[in-house]
Amino acid sequence: MLIAILTIRVIMKQNQDISVSQLVSILRSSDLPFFIFGIVSAGMFVWFEGVAICSILKYAGHPRSLKKGFLYSTSDIYFSAITPSATGGQPASAFFMMRDGIPMGIVTATLILNLMMYTLSIIVLGILSVMISPRAFWDFGSISKVFIGIGFVGLSVLVFIFFILLKKEELIFRPLSKLIIFLYNKGLIKEKNKKLLKVSKIGNDYKICSALISGKKRVLFTAFLWNLIQRTCQLVVPMLIYASLGGEKVKMALVFSKQCLVTIGYNFVPIPGGMGISDYLMLDGFCRMMDRQMAYNVELISRGITFYICVSVSGIITLIGFLYRRSNHDRGL
Repeated sequence: MLIAILTIRVIMKQNQDISVSQLVSILRSSDLPFFIFGIVSAGMFVWFEGVAICSILKYAGHPRSLKKGFLYSTSDIYFSAITPSATGGQPASAFFMMRDGIPMGIVTATLILNLMMYTLSIIVLGILSVMISPRAFWDFGSISKVFIGIGFVGLSVLVFIFFILLKKEELIFRPLSKLIIFLYNKGLIKEKNKKLLKVSKIGNDYKICSALISGKKRVLFTAFLWNLIQRTCQLVVPMLIYASLGGEKVKMALVFSKQCLVTIGYNFVPIPGGMGISDYLMLDGFCRMMDRQMAYNVELISRGITFYICVSVSGIITLIGFLYRRSNHDRGL
C-alpha cells in the first residue's frame, strides 16, 4: 500500500494538471464502449489464468471446475502483486489446490508448467509487438531499453530453467532430501525417514505428472494458448483506454506494442507488482507518441484498472474463498 500511494503521488506531482476530480471528469466523457471493453478485458485476464491451470490439471488426471480455477487464479494474482518478483503467487495458488485434494507433486508440476507458459507468452508477445510496430522499442529512452533488454534475457533464462525442472525432478527433490538430512543431523527436526519418504512420494507424483503433461504437444500448446490469451487480455487495456479517451485509432497498435515491451521490462524487477518501474516505463513509452497529458491519463487509468483494482478484487475473492472453505472444513463438509 505504501509503495502504491508513493507511486501515484509521484506521478500526479510530476504533472500538476492531473487531479482525482479531473480523472473522474475525463472518465465521464470517455468513449463508453472502449472503456467497458477495457474493464472486461482486465477481468478476463484473471479468468483465463484459472482456465489455463484447469486445462493442465485435466490432462494430469485431476480435473477441477472453472470456479475453483478462478480461486487458484485470484490467489496467485493477489499474492504475486504484494510480494517481490511474484514469489508468493504460486505458493498461494498451491495452498488452495492442495486443499482441494490435489497431491503436492501434481500441484508443483502443474504450476511450473503454467509459469513456464506464462513467461513464454510474455516473450512471444514482446517479439510480436516489435514485428507489429518496429519503432516501438526504439521510441523508448536509454534506461527503459536497458530494463527491457535485461527483462527479455532474464525471462528467457527462466523459461529454460522451468523446462529443465519439468524434465529433471531430481533438481528439486534431491536438494530437499539433503536439507532434511542436514537438519536432522543438527538436531533441528525429528522423524527423518518419515519426512524423506514423504519427499520421495511427492517427487514420484511430480515425475509421473511431468511425464504425462510435458510429453504431449497438445497439453503444451493448450497451456500456452490460454496463457497467451490471458496476457493479451491485460496488455490490450492501455490501448482500449487510449481509444476511449479520444486517441488516434491508427496508433492503437503502437500503444499495444509498447505495453508488451513495458511488461517485459518490469516483470524481472524484484518489486511487488513492478510498482514504480512499470509506471516509469509506461510514461516513457507513451509520452513519446502522444501528448504528455494524454500519456499520464492513459497510464493512470489503465494501471488503475489492470493492477490496483484487479489486485484488490482478487484479494477480496481470495479472502472470501478462504473463509468459505475454512467454514466448510470446520463443519466437516
